[in-house]
Amino acid sequence: MNAAPKAYTADMHGFSSSSRVRIALDDRSYDIAIGSGLLDDPAAYEVARAGTQALIVSNTTVAPLYADRLAAVLARRHTRVARLDLPDGEQYKTWESLNLIFDALLGGGADRKTTLYALGGGVVGDMTGFAAACYMRGVPFVQVPTTLLAQVDSSVGGKTAINHPLGKNMIGAFYQPLAVVCDLDVLGTLPPRELSAGLAEVIKYGPIADMAFFDWIEANIDALRACEPAALAHAVQRSCQIKADVVGQDEREAGLRAILNFGHTFGHAIEAGMGYGAWLHGEGVAAGMVMAAELSRELGLVDAAFVQRLTRLIQRAGLPTRGAVIDAQDNADRYLELMRVDKKAERGEIRFVVIDGPGRAAVRAAPDALVRQVIDRCCAA
Repeated sequence: MNAAPKAYTADMHGFSSSSRVRIALDDRSYDIAIGSGLLDDPAAYEVARAGTQALIVSNTTVAPLYADRLAAVLARRHTRVARLDLPDGEQYKTWESLNLIFDALLGGGADRKTTLYALGGGVVGDMTGFAAACYMRGVPFVQVPTTLLAQVDSSVGGKTAINHPLGKNMIGAFYQPLAVVCDLDVLGTLPPRELSAGLAEVIKYGPIADMAFFDWIEANIDALRACEPAALAHAVQRSCQIKADVVGQDEREAGLRAILNFGHTFGHAIEAGMGYGAWLHGEGVAAGMVMAAELSRELGLVDAAFVQRLTRLIQRAGLPTRGAVIDAQDNADRYLELMRVDKKAERGEIRFVVIDGPGRAAVRAAPDALVRQVIDRCCAA
């Protein structure tokens, strides 16, 4: 796939120091605003209907840092601003947590014009979006992502979901937000492990769509890990441009959009197999990308030098390059079992995102025997 996304750098509702990327989906189109100081900028939220109720959904880690600030800004626009702080962690991406959002909406008398604000990382964004899709058959919501992973991937494109014990993100909906507000300043409070997890989703865009961006990441990985503003701004913007281009062509993952799941088939198996929360999503994706690249090499699509190059960059990003052992008796069989419960699987056949030459991706099946070899070779001893 040769991505040729458009960049949008004009002012957005009065922004003077931000850029924007447009998700072009006809009447569901919206902007991703990227810049500093956006969290406190009333103009960032002008897309929401004024004079209505609002509910900020956050978690117990993020809310103490930013919820009061967001509530103060939204109070200028909404008649009532309520808050709900969910427990923090992938293990809480469940029906029970989702019901807490519905409880808050129903208990507060929320109507169809109520706007939800997802203030947090991917878990908060996915659950808030799913709640918005379901409540009264659909209410508006705005993504305010506070992690690098959410800013470059999960908040963009309208995928919303909760986990099931048998598979990650298996229960959900495609439901687009009104807007995505990426304040780069909030990334400065991320723990190093969370920042590295986000870099996995940045790195993936190179092999699947843009090797020039991959070159840039290699040259700037230390600056990214040090949270240098200019480097982060470029990484977030370019990642969003690539994703916007893909989503604009294939909103509901009928084909092309599946390439954004590079590394995710193996990675989701790690997350589910180890227990949600033991590995961060980006950590699973990182090890999964190495495994998917090795599978691509076995299929004759890339050479060993490419796999080594990708592995080195993932390691420099502070991420794991070896998959987890999720079953000491038959690790490969457990991986295969979990990967058959994957949204890309068809008639029980696992389909993998592979690199079809650097900068291009494809989705294809592979023989179980070959996949077993890759798993055995790529997992920690």
